[in-house]
This record gives sequence, structure tokens and C-alpha cells, in this order.
Amino acid sequence: MEQPKAREEARAENTMERESAENEQAAGGKSAATELVQTVVKGATAEDEEARRFLLRVVQPGLAGLMDGSVSTLAPIFATAFSTHHPFTAFLVGMASATGAGISMAFSEALSDTGELTGRGNPVMRGIITGIMTFLGGSLHTLPFLIPEIHLALVIAYCVVAFELVVIAAIRHRYFGTSWWLSIAQVVGGGALVFTAAWLFGNA
Repeated sequence: MEQPKAREEARAENTMERESAENEQAAGGKSAATELVQTVVKGATAEDEEARRFLLRVVQPGLAGLMDGSVSTLAPIFATAFSTHHPFTAFLVGMASATGAGISMAFSEALSDTGELTGRGNPVMRGIITGIMTFLGGSLHTLPFLIPEIHLALVIAYCVVAFELVVIAAIRHRYFGTSWWLSIAQVVGGGALVFTAAWLFGNA
């Protein structure tokens, strides 16, 4: 009677040991899976935060400068070209406008936000980015007026302006999720209004 009883007790002990080992393995598997999920989440969060910083500290100030330089300088440049028919005069006015706009936008961006509350980063660096992109946007469609023939200079300048507006629309679509066609309509619409002002004043 004692031997069968001892066997049953041994079987019960073995069963308990197996169950304990299986529970430990399952717990270990769950712990490893949890650590893997946490690692993936932390990695995704770090990448998202890095992308957000790049958007706020580089893309946004650069885009603001490019838009201002490309659009705000259209009126003085083309108004001068239409009224004087002297390409080099339009070139000088365009470079002066681009330089002034670049300096103004650089100071405006740098002094408007220290970056401490908004997380937008170093204000001096943002100002430099904005100023450079403003000057670039204003000077690109000014360069064609180095061509002595006014009609050819105007045609090339029109093409450069169209290229600038498409680039602005593409950046807005890529980084801010704006609909491609809506972005094109908004940017081109703004440029058309400024160009209309240039035509009106240039032919007054």
C-alpha cells in the first residue's frame, strides 16, 4: 500500500515541478515580449521627437523665409521692370529687396521666440535659416534680369517664379501634410495677387 502511495506523491511532485517550470518560462517570455514592445515604442517616440524638432527648428523657419522671399519681392522687381524696361535696374531693385527682406525676416524670426517655451530651438539659428532662405527666394527670380534683353529676362523670371512656387507647395505637402493641389492653389494664388499688384503699379 505504501509503494503506490509513494509513486502517486512522486508523480504529483513531478507535475508541480513541470507546471512551475512552464510558468517561469511563460513569465520570462512575457517579460521579453514586454521589453521588446517598450523598446520599439521608445524608439518610435525618439524618432517622432527628432522629426518634430527638425520640423520646428529647420523646415518651418526655412519655409517661412522661402515663401516671404519668393512672394514679397515680386511686386517691386516686376513693377520696376514693367515701368522702366531696364533689366539691370530691375536687378538692382530685386537684390536690394531680397537683401532687405532677408535681414528683416532674420531679425523677426530670431526676436519673436526664444524657443524656451515652444521648443523651437536656438533663435539665432532659426533667424539665420529664415534670413538665408528669404534672400534665396528673393534673389533667384532676380538673376534673370542680368540679361540685357527685357522680354527674354521676363520670360525666364516667370519660369523661375513658377519653379519657386512649386517647390514651396511641395515642401508644404511633404512636411505639413497639405493636399498637393490645395497647396499649389494657395501658393500660386498668393503669387498671382502680388504679381497683379506689380503689373498695376508698373503700368500706372
